[in-house]
Amino acid sequence: PTTEQLEIIKKAAVRVPDHVNLSPYAFYQFMGSDRQVLADIYQQAARLNEFSEERVEQAGQIPFRAPLIITACLRYQKHEKVPRDEQFATTACALMAMQQAAFAQGLGAIWRTGWPAQSDYVREQFKCSEDDEIVGFLYIGTPAVPTPIKPEKDYSPYFLTANQVAE
Repeated sequence: PTTEQLEIIKKAAVRVPDHVNLSPYAFYQFMGSDRQVLADIYQQAARLNEFSEERVEQAGQIPFRAPLIITACLRYQKHEKVPRDEQFATTACALMAMQQAAFAQGLGAIWRTGWPAQSDYVREQFKCSEDDEIVGFLYIGTPAVPTPIKPEKDYSPYFLTANQVAE
């Protein structure tokens, strides 16, 4: 993404629903040679997980799948009106808003989690406390292949009427 595109993506992240304006998130961006920092983190996490040497090598290649990776972390803040789940939702909304802002500008963006998001070592590198969490890694760039479109899905089983609630 260009500097201007990235600015729009960042602005989208902080415009999401956020009860009492806690801003319960932190975003780390890795672009260009900075992606090596993330590669090193992934490789060390893979070693600590006792992955095969082949998987350790693959882990170091993951950050180079896109020119920009943004890591979104929940930074939980104890608050009487805003439970952790709601703060997680705010952070997830921020990640989706960034993804949609990328799409709106003709970029590709893939939200990933997987073992790196669950790794204690990776979480430590992102200064996650016990209550914090890596919500996802957003890979952003120009798609090398056409972006697959999700097939249309019947929404009717998921939208219920008031009569169905009263049953």
